Amino acid sequence: MKKLFNSAETMVDDMLDGFVSAYPQVKRGVLDPRVIVRDANAKNPDEKVTLLIGNGSGHEPIAMGFVGQGLLDANVVGDVFAAPSADLILDGIAEVTGKAGSILLISQHSGDMINGRGATMMAQDEGIKVLPLPMYDDISAAPPERKHDRRGAPGTMFIYKILGAAAEAGMALEPLFALGEAVRDRIVTLAAAVSPGVSPLTGKPMFTLPEDEIFLGMGVHGEPGVGRVKVGPVKDLVRLMVDKLLADRPIAKGGRACVIINGMGGTTMMEQLTIWNETRAYLGEQGIAGIAPMIGSYVTTQEMGGFSISLMEPTEEMLSLWCAPSDTPAFPNIQFSQED
Repeated sequence: MKKLFNSAETMVDDMLDGFVSAYPQVKRGVLDPRVIVRDANAKNPDEKVTLLIGNGSGHEPIAMGFVGQGLLDANVVGDVFAAPSADLILDGIAEVTGKAGSILLISQHSGDMINGRGATMMAQDEGIKVLPLPMYDDISAAPPERKHDRRGAPGTMFIYKILGAAAEAGMALEPLFALGEAVRDRIVTLAAAVSPGVSPLTGKPMFTLPEDEIFLGMGVHGEPGVGRVKVGPVKDLVRLMVDKLLADRPIAKGGRACVIINGMGGTTMMEQLTIWNETRAYLGEQGIAGIAPMIGSYVTTQEMGGFSISLMEPTEEMLSLWCAPSDTPAFPNIQFSQED
């Protein structure tokens, strides 16, 4: 399969060189060039709690595209589909953490969890005030009674944005961490994949799937889904997925749900907007207002075809922070009308 890279050895750093040269909000870190940090409008870390995350590359624009005002203070970038090492994450923590402390967001996957927790312990041993916050939301990975075992999925972007806005407004470390846990408990995500992405390392598709089938519950690394359904009108697929999400975390009639429709990399905006429209309409049939949507390809697996639906039932504080202005290379400004 064709890929547009110079070499496997340089592909990540070539990407990062292009990224920091294109966007004034970001720059490379001093302690390690694989740490992307805020440049424009960065605040004093002795006065502001900082947020950072480490993740493997190949899923862009997450998470380097979310570094900037009102969101992340740093992203530690690993190799393709590989978590950054504990030492590299430690460099990221040390780069941005001041007296106010920091929160290391960790999307729950085995390598990310092991290296993130290791980096946190090393930082704490050095007297750095940092708290690790595991993030998980993929309902296909474990049942509700074992939600702590779930994988991190695109719904974790609710946590990025809400905590980022609260930190920008001056919230202290402990209440910010508690807010992150509260947001996490309100998020559910389910994905559907229709075609594989191609690994830039091997040049081969990451899974196979018959033309008339869709994987339900596919993970962001191409992890196996929990079942297959036949291709048909997207309306039927959306209804099936929303039913599963609401069965996992019910929302009462008259309630509201913030919605993320995330494309996996090979899904057109035409398709994503149709999926949003069907999601909004079906939620409405259940007496639930679908509001403040984030629609686009933000957590990708190269050119994988498919999408995920994430729902969050917000408090008023969470909704306000979700819609607060931000300035990053890739995170959109979320729109919400009280009439919705």
